[in-house]
Amino acid sequence: MPGGLVRRAHALLLLEQGYRYTPTAKQVGLTERNLRKWAKRFRDQGVAGLYEQPRPGRVPVFPPQVALYVVKLACERPDQLGRSLSQWNCSDLARQLKADGLVQSISSETIRRILQHHKLKPWRSHLWLSAKVPRNAQFAKQVQEIVDLYTRTLADWEMVLCVDEKTNLQPRPRKAPTLPTRPGSPTRLEHEYKRAGALHLFAAFDTRTGKVYARTELRKRQKEFIALLAQLDREIPSSIHRISLVLDNLSVHKGKQVQTWLQSHPRFVCFFLPVHCSWMNQVEQWFSILQRKRLRILDFADRNQLADRLICFVTEWNAQAHPFNWSTKSVAKVMAKGELHTSLVATA
Repeated sequence: MPGGLVRRAHALLLLEQGYRYTPTAKQVGLTERNLRKWAKRFRDQGVAGLYEQPRPGRVPVFPPQVALYVVKLACERPDQLGRSLSQWNCSDLARQLKADGLVQSISSETIRRILQHHKLKPWRSHLWLSAKVPRNAQFAKQVQEIVDLYTRTLADWEMVLCVDEKTNLQPRPRKAPTLPTRPGSPTRLEHEYKRAGALHLFAAFDTRTGKVYARTELRKRQKEFIALLAQLDREIPSSIHRISLVLDNLSVHKGKQVQTWLQSHPRFVCFFLPVHCSWMNQVEQWFSILQRKRLRILDFADRNQLADRLICFVTEWNAQAHPFNWSTKSVAKVMAKGELHTSLVATA
């Protein structure tokens, strides 16, 4: 039974029992004016007067079948319907409805309102990566293992480092000087540049302090990766007996030369991320900061200047380093996202 009808009936029963209009209206949640209106209707029409009367309004122009058809089209790829379009927009959907003979005329705004009501945005797209590794118990175990490294309390003799490479960094010296910010004018970067080679940044991020260990190299091989490991071995005190390295599954990290070096340096222990989960590597978060703050404007004279500026950025970062916050809830979030993608693929 509608809640409004119950409220009005309750009010009339109170009036019948001798209550006055003002306290009755406050008790049932009506204004005194509305209560008098409903009381008059009840006197004139009886119980039928307590029901809402039909309200005036615009008669719907299109039947529900039109909205249903719009939703159907929006949830299908245009190529499947013989249209050479990447994605639908409101204008294309309106034209498609007219071409299919469903309506003689319909505006793009009407299509937009229908899509908005159903929370559909067929003109948008996101990249996603289909899982090559099943999101099963083994996957959950790997994710849990990594998150435990990030969140558990470490002993004084332990350290967890996230290691990766930021590759193909180009100096790109400009053919005209970069102009600094001026009132009413942003920093201006010359569009044309010269090619001056590239280099690679090898970095390790301490998950507990935020300190970064880094070096630049001209090539990306096992030899260069071992050079980073040797740097870590020199700079990290010998009192640290266990250094856990979080790595992705790149062959550079798993080669025979690397394995030989690790065997002779037993305090280094490698933990490999699940396939396609490199975003769980915390050094990737630091790389995004580096990209925004140092590499957004690429205008360096040569590779030597680029390398120098990168190491200077690392030094400045370490002066005020901070770790990134990870929680034990991360496992549940990762698994829930994996299960959602799996269900979406299964129903597609």
